[in-house]
Amino acid sequence: MPKNTIKDVAAREILDSRGEPTVEVTLTTSSGVTATASVPAGASTGVHEAYELRDGDKKRYDGKGVLKAVANVIGEIRQGVVGRDVEDQPGLDTALRELDGTSNKHRLGANAILGVSLATAQTAAKATGLPLYRYLQEKFNLPKISPHLPQPLMNILNGGRHANSGLDVQEFMIVPHVATNNDASPVAAWVRVGSEVFHALGRVLKKKNMDTDVGNEGGYAPQLKSNSEALDLLIKAITEAGYKPGTDVSLALDVAASEFFRHGHYQFEGKEYSSGDMVKVYQSWLKDYPLISIEDGLAQDDWRGWQELTQSLGQKLMLVGDDLFVTNEDRLKLGFEFGAANAILIKPNQIGTLSETISAVRLAQSHGYKVVVSHRSGETMDTTIADLAVAVGAPYLKAGAPSRGERVAKYNRLMDIAQELAK
Repeated sequence: MPKNTIKDVAAREILDSRGEPTVEVTLTTSSGVTATASVPAGASTGVHEAYELRDGDKKRYDGKGVLKAVANVIGEIRQGVVGRDVEDQPGLDTALRELDGTSNKHRLGANAILGVSLATAQTAAKATGLPLYRYLQEKFNLPKISPHLPQPLMNILNGGRHANSGLDVQEFMIVPHVATNNDASPVAAWVRVGSEVFHALGRVLKKKNMDTDVGNEGGYAPQLKSNSEALDLLIKAITEAGYKPGTDVSLALDVAASEFFRHGHYQFEGKEYSSGDMVKVYQSWLKDYPLISIEDGLAQDDWRGWQELTQSLGQKLMLVGDDLFVTNEDRLKLGFEFGAANAILIKPNQIGTLSETISAVRLAQSHGYKVVVSHRSGETMDTTIADLAVAVGAPYLKAGAPSRGERVAKYNRLMDIAQELAK
């Protein structure tokens, strides 16, 4: 008999960082241990993602309520998991998938299922007295921590679906590299440098009489004329903060190209581009800016274009598949076949369970793909992804700008972990 079984599962509708509903789940064990997890939601979502169940009642939250998902948690899902060993994460996640019975978790909702999956891991870690990252390493037989913790990818200038800045590119990110002896850890240095560049960008924008309000992910969202202007502003901010672009701080982009792909072409900066034209744009940017990563540079089903992009720039840049792969092993295997991308973005709510998330990470790593663990535009104070990034040895964690509590919570947790490991 397991020592600690699931005694009860509760859920409620809460608000995410955009003021829209999401699911929060609280799980209690037979020994009285309780933990809570909440589920993020995306604004820019891939069509191949697991199904996020919304109510569709226009009289509540414009149809975005999640009472159906909550009801599924406290009803059918609760009945299916009460009495199970809280430490059997793979078995529980399998039971959740089988209970749903659909390929994309359409019946019960990936948001309902993931809430239970994450709450189970949080509760089990608490019950065993281990930090979550260590618990996940032991439960999934992951390699033990290396000294190199994930570097932050900080989205300090927002475009696309994340803001009304008029930019096609969705995220303009900085990647701090510099570390000094004055900081508690390299992670603390990266977070500090990211914060300093973020605030320097604010001063640069203010001098230009530009808007310094922030977008969904905490980055500034001024009205700009072009994507190149945004990149120039980032270079200016890095320099103003006292750092050297490309040496101390590099740049990364999330293009989210599926958002402007129409009828076989890309509607980019007011013109119609082919896949090859987009590749040329990225080649020119690489010559002018210290880019190290481009995410979703082409659309989610433009496999031939991804082949061309990877052949052209795969030796020079990290080419990250987000909408392309949606944390799904079947999609990732297609990527291997096509030779598309060389890195994967990992978002647990794209696939719906923690076990499937970690399985996708392992598959990517076994084929030499780099891993970026990521937040969503609609976030909560839940910090699971920071522990997940450390547990799987991801080289990068993408949690937004060093601004807004739901973003900063992830970076603060990463610094906590770094401090724990330094003891």
